[in-house]
Amino acid sequence: MHVSPTVAAIAEPATLLMARRSRELRAQGRDIIDLSLGEPDHDPPAFALDAAHEALRGPWHKYPPVNGYLDVRQAIANKFERDNGLRYTADQIVVSTGAKQALMNVVMSLIGPGDEVVIPAPFWVSYSEQVKLAGGTPVIVHSTLEEDWKAPIERIAAAVNERTRLIMFSSPCNPSGSVLSGEELEALAEVVRRYPNLYVVADEIYEHIVFDGAHRSFAALPGMAERTITVNGLSKAFALTGWRLGFIGAPLWIAQAATKVQGQFTSGTNTIAQRVAKACMEADPAQLGAMRVDFLRRRDLVIAALKKIPGWRCNVPQGAFYLLPDVRSCIDGKTIKGSVDLSLYLLDTVGVSLVEGQSFGAEGTLRISYATSDDKLSEAMARVAKGVAQLKGA
Repeated sequence: MHVSPTVAAIAEPATLLMARRSRELRAQGRDIIDLSLGEPDHDPPAFALDAAHEALRGPWHKYPPVNGYLDVRQAIANKFERDNGLRYTADQIVVSTGAKQALMNVVMSLIGPGDEVVIPAPFWVSYSEQVKLAGGTPVIVHSTLEEDWKAPIERIAAAVNERTRLIMFSSPCNPSGSVLSGEELEALAEVVRRYPNLYVVADEIYEHIVFDGAHRSFAALPGMAERTITVNGLSKAFALTGWRLGFIGAPLWIAQAATKVQGQFTSGTNTIAQRVAKACMEADPAQLGAMRVDFLRRRDLVIAALKKIPGWRCNVPQGAFYLLPDVRSCIDGKTIKGSVDLSLYLLDTVGVSLVEGQSFGAEGTLRISYATSDDKLSEAMARVAKGVAQLKGA
């Protein structure tokens, strides 16, 4: 029994690990509230399901082009222009089996041994492991709660050198919900302009879940369209996690490289999902407003509950559907040695599944997904408070 050194060196995603443990405990009859996955509990929009039903009638049952149907890619390009002020041709769009594959395609296309990738922390768990799979070196730039979980641009700039090939970030951010301001995006662009061989992966899959102001795309800044790969998908705003469809808009040569990579892994993305994607891209984003209202209410509900837990501290994020409280007051170095121990303690003791912050580059935190019902969130927070009280009273 021997796996390759490359596979042995990477970790199982912490989010999927906790979700798996939750399912195992449920199978044993345990009452588990799972706040580990970023999966909206809303139904998909009616127009998405209507498109799926229509597509089933055909003729969408044969192999599609590797990079996606032309009309789907054109619909995505039109969406980028309408919503983000970005002008791509259809050939600059690649449709993939989820945004995760889209990210992996790009990393495999651009990163090799000796290349460095700067990743501001906290970051989505797969960024660093994807870089390792490609043979590159992740360079993590940390931040704190007091900094709103946003690494200062000067700290990011200090991590960039001639070996840096990529900067990868999400805004709104998974796991913190933080949103980069226009001034912060421009300051980052100024860093990129200093290095002609430096590119940016802007993960914008939460673009429609911003609570204050409007989303801004990094690629829309002067000179950044040629230096940016914009990643998006259907999972979050359209509640279509199981349909597994993501996409990129990128400089043509990068889109061509990503298509080449994808051609050796999965080939073209599910045909019915592509027809659904076309409908989603053509829909008015205003139809997604009700979901955003729900998430804002749930954010405030959980923040109010967190404030009642002694020692736990939290900021007020402006997007996505995550909170990343600082829980170091529960880490004693003995019973609870770190955030991994704390997440397992809460799962085993009170039946609430949260993701440890270490895998996000933020040790001493737990990620809470509030993409579920108000009732479940209220019960989960009551259980967490009880678990913390038991822990501190032990």
